[in-house]
Amino acid sequence: MSKVFAGGTPALPNQAYADAGVDIRAGYRAVELIKNHVRGTFTPGVLSDIGGFGGMYSLARIKDMDDPVMVSGTDGVGTKLAVALMMDKHDTVGVDLVAMCVNDIVCCGAEPLFFLDYIACGKNMPERVEQIVKGVAEGCKMAGAALVGGETAEHPGTMPPEEYDLAGFACGIADRKNIISGETIKEDDALIGIASSGVHSNGFSLIRKALSIDKEKLNKHIDELGMTLGEALLTPTRIYVKPVLSLIKAVEVKGISHITGGGFYENIPRILPEGLAARVNTGSFPVPPIFGLIRRAGNIGRDDMYNTFNMGVGMVICAARENAGKVCAKLAEMGEKAYIIGNVTQGNGLCLE
Repeated sequence: MSKVFAGGTPALPNQAYADAGVDIRAGYRAVELIKNHVRGTFTPGVLSDIGGFGGMYSLARIKDMDDPVMVSGTDGVGTKLAVALMMDKHDTVGVDLVAMCVNDIVCCGAEPLFFLDYIACGKNMPERVEQIVKGVAEGCKMAGAALVGGETAEHPGTMPPEEYDLAGFACGIADRKNIISGETIKEDDALIGIASSGVHSNGFSLIRKALSIDKEKLNKHIDELGMTLGEALLTPTRIYVKPVLSLIKAVEVKGISHITGGGFYENIPRILPEGLAARVNTGSFPVPPIFGLIRRAGNIGRDDMYNTFNMGVGMVICAARENAGKVCAKLAEMGEKAYIIGNVTQGNGLCLE
């Protein structure tokens, strides 16, 4: 394996390893290309530079907390990478990688501190690695997290040379008394949806099947979308960290759900106490046209759509009904589109109206 964040004195060229399919020199080249992107994410807590065996981050700030709790999350980008490969566009999937992790941990009210990435590839292509990490760095800046380490591993013979996969890990912190657990949610509380930027990073196996995707289709401009299909599908996942952290300081928030894999049906009930259900009015928010395109092309039923995709809502906030207007107003101040999409009721699971 070739460590992207490796440093120190470069080793001698290893011809035997190169003959086996691992180009160490490509790893060195990738390191040089990504250095500025990585350092651009560093926050005051970062104690290590590129080149160490472990990324170090100061926890001095926990002295100001009564009971500090570390909150972590890990995820990938999934088969959205197949679209990136067809389009030969790799500068946005890094944003997706960060988003899928930090959007999860902020649901607890945690502030992301640092992030690590892992790139597995059939062949290390330094310029492509730079584009991927550039996106990761951009996502980290959006989330206020430092990119403190990573790994690029060549897998010759087990992955085709042109293919790669991504995984990421985020770690955040919260004071235990401020953790948002959903335990105070009660009947008639309001559900507020925050608009997504598109399909985000879930359901791409179904998307690729429904749309029978190939390179020609991806590059075709679609009037309904106002862009090419490929551009619409590669729109990066929205990162909600900063607006959500600002929101919970201004208004009492009882629960937060990231609408990720499993769509509405799986993710909203996850935050509800036993005996309570979510009732969602599907006419209360606009559904972006990309979802209509997918539904028609694949002849997919409504329930399956809401059980797979975010349908235009990337995050759901639960708050007391009397605070719902305040939540929407505060989010609007931060440039987020928010809608009261339903309420909590007795029962189990989720009901769409």
